Amino acid sequence: MRLPLAPQAEAALERLQGAGYEAWIVGGCVRDLLLGRTPEDFDLCTAARPEEIEAVFAGYRIIETGLRHGTATVLLEGMPLEITTYRVESGSSDARHPDQLRFTQNLREDTARRDFTVNAMAYAPGRGLQDFYGGQEDLKKGILRCVGEPDRRFQEDALRILRALRFSATLGFAIEGETVAAARRQKGLLTGLSAERVAGELGKLLVGQGAKEVLLDYPDLLGVVLPELLPMIGFDQRNVHHCYDLLTHTAVAVDQVPPRLPLRLAALFHDCGKPACFSLGEDGQGHFYGHARESAALADAALLRLRFPNKLREQVVKLIRYHDSQVEERFLRRWLNRLGEEDFFALLDLQRGDSLALAPAYRDRVAALDHLESQARQILREAPCLSLKDLAVNGRDLMALGLEGRAIGAALNRLLEAVLEGRVTNEKASLVQFLTDFQAENPAKKEKK
Repeated sequence: MRLPLAPQAEAALERLQGAGYEAWIVGGCVRDLLLGRTPEDFDLCTAARPEEIEAVFAGYRIIETGLRHGTATVLLEGMPLEITTYRVESGSSDARHPDQLRFTQNLREDTARRDFTVNAMAYAPGRGLQDFYGGQEDLKKGILRCVGEPDRRFQEDALRILRALRFSATLGFAIEGETVAAARRQKGLLTGLSAERVAGELGKLLVGQGAKEVLLDYPDLLGVVLPELLPMIGFDQRNVHHCYDLLTHTAVAVDQVPPRLPLRLAALFHDCGKPACFSLGEDGQGHFYGHARESAALADAALLRLRFPNKLREQVVKLIRYHDSQVEERFLRRWLNRLGEEDFFALLDLQRGDSLALAPAYRDRVAALDHLESQARQILREAPCLSLKDLAVNGRDLMALGLEGRAIGAALNRLLEAVLEGRVTNEKASLVQFLTDFQAENPAKKEKK
C-alpha cells in the first residue's frame, strides 16, 4: 500500500527517520487518504522527544505553543505540520485535559489514547499501515467506534461526544451502539466545554452531508449544548402547511439549504421560537404569530453564548428575522437595498429550504422563489441604483440647489426611495426635476433652505 502523502509530510518523515527516530503520519489524515480524500492537514507522531524534534528541524520555523505537551508545529515549505512525541495520558479531572502525561517509545501505547478507531491508524512509506484497533475494517463498514472503553474516552475529553456527531455528519458514518450509549451516559460532561470548542464542532457538523440525520438521531446530545432544540422535539405544529413535527421540519430545512454555515445556522434556528408563540385558532389550526422575531432573539442569544463571530451572528439573525416575509417582485429593488446582494440571495435560499420542508401540497413556492432570484439577478446586471452612493446626485449637488443641513439627507433618502420604486430614473436632470416638483407639490414638506 502506498498512500499519496503531501511532499512536506513525506520530507518530515524522512528527516525524522534519517535521524534515527521512528515516525508516522497519524489520525485523520490517514483516514482521509484511505477514503480517497485530500486531507486538510497532516499530523505526525514520533519516538523523538520534543527537544529532539527541535534539533531535527533546526533552521525551520517551529511554533512551540504545545511543546510541553510533546507537540511542535513545524512550518515546512509553507505547510504547518504538527509533530507529536508518542505519549500516554491518564486521568482527566475536567473532562478536557489529561491529569498526567508521559512520553513513550511505543506507537501502540500512543494510538490507544486516540478517540475513534478510524482516527487511530498510522502510516509511513515503506512500513505500511499500523492498525491496532480495527480502524480499517470500521472504515470499510462506515462505523465510528471508540478506541477501547468508550466511557473512558469521553471522560478524558467530552468534546469527543460532539466529534462523534460531527464525523457522523461529515463522513456519513453510523455510530456504533456502545459508543452511542456511552455518549448518552456521559453527556452531562458537555456542559464543562468551552464555547469556542463547542462552536467549532457544531459548525463542522452543520455543513456535513448527514447533518439532518444527526439532528434527528441525537437531539438529546445536541440539546445539552443547544437547549433551544429541546422544545422542538416531537412538537406538533397542528397546521395544514406542515407534515412534520417541528424538529423534523427544521432538520429537513437544514438539509435543503446549501451547506454554508450562515445558511445552515439560520435554518437550524429559523423556527425555534414557535413553541413559545404557539396558539390554537378557532379553526383548529396552530398559529405562531411573532415567531420570526422570537426565533431571531433566541438565535442571537445562542450564538452569543457560543461565541460565534459577530458578523456571522448578525447575518444569521437577520436572515431569521426576515425568513417568513413575503418578497414581492415589485419590491425587489427595495429588498436588495435593505439586505444587500449576498444576504438577499441567502434569504431566498433559506425560504426555499423552509418551503421544501412543508407538506407536499405547499411546496410550490419554490418556483416563485426561483423566479424572484432570476429577476433580481437581472436587476443587478443592469447596474441599478440600490443605495445612496449609487444616486446620480450627491450632497454637493443639493447644496448647489440651496439645501443645507439635515435637509440634504432627507432629500437624498427621498430620491433613493423614488428610484427604488421606479418613480424616477437615476439621472441627474431627472432627479433634480423630481425633487423640484415634489417640493412644489408638497410645500409643507419642503426642505428648509
